[in-house]
Amino acid sequence: MNKVLITGVSGEIGFGLVKMFAQEKKFEVVAVDIKKPSEEISKYIDRFYLSDILNYKKLDSIFKKENFDSVIHLASILSTGGEKNPDLAVDVNITGTLNLLKLSNIYGQMYKKSIKFLFPSSIAAHGDPITVYGISKKACEDLGKYYSKNYKLLDNKLNRKFLVDFRSVRFPGLLSPDTLPSGGTSDYGPEMLHAAAQDKKYECFVRPNTMIPFMAMVDATKILYKLLQTPKSKLTQVVYEVSGFSVSAKEIENKIKKEFSSLKVTYKINEERQRIVDSWPKRVGSEKATKDWGYKLEYNFEKTFSDYLIPKVKKRYSKD
Repeated sequence: MNKVLITGVSGEIGFGLVKMFAQEKKFEVVAVDIKKPSEEISKYIDRFYLSDILNYKKLDSIFKKENFDSVIHLASILSTGGEKNPDLAVDVNITGTLNLLKLSNIYGQMYKKSIKFLFPSSIAAHGDPITVYGISKKACEDLGKYYSKNYKLLDNKLNRKFLVDFRSVRFPGLLSPDTLPSGGTSDYGPEMLHAAAQDKKYECFVRPNTMIPFMAMVDATKILYKLLQTPKSKLTQVVYEVSGFSVSAKEIENKIKKEFSSLKVTYKINEERQRIVDSWPKRVGSEKATKDWGYKLEYNFEKTFSDYLIPKVKKRYSKD
C-alpha cells in the first residue's frame, strides 16, 4: 500500500481528497496540519502530526519515520489573506514548500525511489501575477521543476533517477459544499450560496459582469487523484492548466435565485479584490491535461449547482 503525506488536510481540497482515498483503499494517509482536523476528517486519516510546515526539523523526523511514496502539498495562505500579511504568505507558501521539496529529494535518495510530489496551483499564477499568492504559487512551480529536473546539476554523485517527481495543476476557483469559504478571492460564488441557504443578504465584492473559471471541488479531487496515479512516462508537462467552466457573478446569482428566490444581492466593489480577479484569465485551455492524463470535466455550471452544491448546502442548514 502506498503511503501518502497530505499537508493542510483541514482545508477545502483536503477534506474531499481524504474521503476519496478512504473509498479507494489504495493509500495509507498521513496528515500534517497546524491544527487538529475535525472528527469528520480524522476518521479518514491513518495518522496525524501536528506541525507547521516551516518547522523543518519536525518535518524531517516525520519523513524519516514514515518513508513516504507521495506528498500532496495543500497547505498555503490564500490570496486575500496573503495580501493582508505578505511576509507570512512568502514564508508559508514558498519556504514551507521548499522544506517539503528538499526532504522529498533527501529521502528519495535515501530510500532509492522518486517520491511523487503533487502541488495544486492556481489561475492566480497565470501570466504576470500581481498577488503574493500568485507569485508564490508560480515560484513554487518553478522550484518544483528545478527539484525534479535540475537539482544539484553539477553533483555527479547524485542519482538523478530518484529526484522528486513533481506534478502541478493550476485550478480555477473551487466550489465546495462541505467547507466554508476561507478567504479566497473567488469565494464570492460559494459565499453567495451559503448566504442564500441561511436567508441572509449578500454584498458581493466584485462587479456583476466579473467572469472567471470555476470548478466543483469533487472534480478537483478527482483530478488530483488521477494525476497522482498517471505514469510519469505519459506526462509531457510539469505544470498543467485545467479549464473548468467560466461564468459571471451575475450568472451565479441568477442560478442560485432559481432555488432561493428570496436571495437579495447587492454589489459593493472592493477595488483591490476586483483588481486581483481582473488580473486572472477569463478562460484557460486544458488540451495538454486531456491528452496526457485524460482530464475530463464531469460537473459543468448547471450540474455543479443543481446536483452538487445546492442540495448539500440546503442539507447543511436544514432545521430538520
